[in-house]
Amino acid sequence: QVQLVESGGGLVQAGGSLRLSCEASGNIIQINVMSWYRQAPGKERELVAAHTRVGTTNYSESGKGRFTISRDDSKKTVYLDMTSLKPDDTAVYYCVATGLTVPPGEFMPGQYWGRGTQVTISS
Repeated sequence: QVQLVESGGGLVQAGGSLRLSCEASGNIIQINVMSWYRQAPGKERELVAAHTRVGTTNYSESGKGRFTISRDDSKKTVYLDMTSLKPDDTAVYYCVATGLTVPPGEFMPGQYWGRGTQVTISS
């Protein structure tokens, strides 16, 4: 069974930084895309950043220049380094794994979500 567990959320003052981590567990050979989404109170869930297996990254406009996504496939872990944080960044941040290869080589095209980690930025 595939599980994603996020960590690193918390309360930070505006202008501060945070690093979120997400580790995938289970019998996984490979993950195509690892992403971070967020959902603020009263708003729709939105993509923050994505990182493909071949190294391509994609960022939302709100995160460009402030957020950096990276991954360590040997640890099945994805990171989100966030700087210059603003109160508008307050949200629950979710880790998502899309397109898994599991033994003995089966491709599972669905998305797997973590439970989320709360990020709160005070002004």
